[in-house]
Amino acid sequence: MEHLYSGKVRDVYALDGDLLLFVTSDRISAFDVVMAEPVPDKGRVLTAITAFWSDRLAAVAPSHLVQVGLPGGLDLAGLGVPQGYAEGRCMLVRRAEMLPVECIVRGYLSGSAWAEYKRSGTMHGASLPAGLRQSDKLPEPVFTPSTKATTGHDQNISYEQAVDLVGAKAAARAREISLEAYRQGAAWAAERGIIIADTKFELGYIDGELAVCDEVLTPDSSRFWPAERWEPGVAPPSFDKQPLRDWLEASGWDKSPPPPALPPGVVASTRERYVQAYERLSGLDFARWPGVGR
Repeated sequence: MEHLYSGKVRDVYALDGDLLLFVTSDRISAFDVVMAEPVPDKGRVLTAITAFWSDRLAAVAPSHLVQVGLPGGLDLAGLGVPQGYAEGRCMLVRRAEMLPVECIVRGYLSGSAWAEYKRSGTMHGASLPAGLRQSDKLPEPVFTPSTKATTGHDQNISYEQAVDLVGAKAAARAREISLEAYRQGAAWAAERGIIIADTKFELGYIDGELAVCDEVLTPDSSRFWPAERWEPGVAPPSFDKQPLRDWLEASGWDKSPPPPALPPGVVASTRERYVQAYERLSGLDFARWPGVGR
């Protein structure tokens, strides 16, 4: 295998001309900086949630996922991956020609969309009704694309700008897939006490058809809120790295590398948030996922 790329979370290897291997690490970042301390099993949680949604949303669009786990006979030891580390955190996927846009769907007014609305009453340049509050539910889910920045931050763009980047047909299909995947995922999550406020999909062409790639509706790619804690006007707690962000904000760190060392309690509480998200969404015991506890 050839090591192609290491991102903030994933390490990507090429098996051949058609297949890639994603190994999802326990690395965690905040404010675009990777922490020195990993969050145990975080990579397995992200893999488990992606596998769960890829199965549930199979009727919406194809997925690049071929299987979870290493192909038979494959050994990562020669690449410096410790024995047992890959268990439960590997995905064999098909290569795709990726769209150069992030396919974001927002169901609630939060994050950068809330910041823009406060400034101008718009979201990605489109006008919204007056008088909305932070965390308000939008009248309907909205497709709000952004650029894929190779350095720095992604930039929010309008749908018309997305059309300019990928073409009218691809933009329309990307919007259709993203909105339907969000609607189905949000409805499922709502029945289990979780609000999916917004999410980001990565789409790419496989055999001439747009497919869902990378992670799907995870705490890293989505904003998950406990339904019982949602209240318009404030930012609810979330099933993700919120304990980490809160601690870093209170630490006085200037958000430039290197980050401060994380206390064990912050690491443990962050792991607990991720595990809770998987178990509430799937109804499954995370302790039974491959590699957990070993």
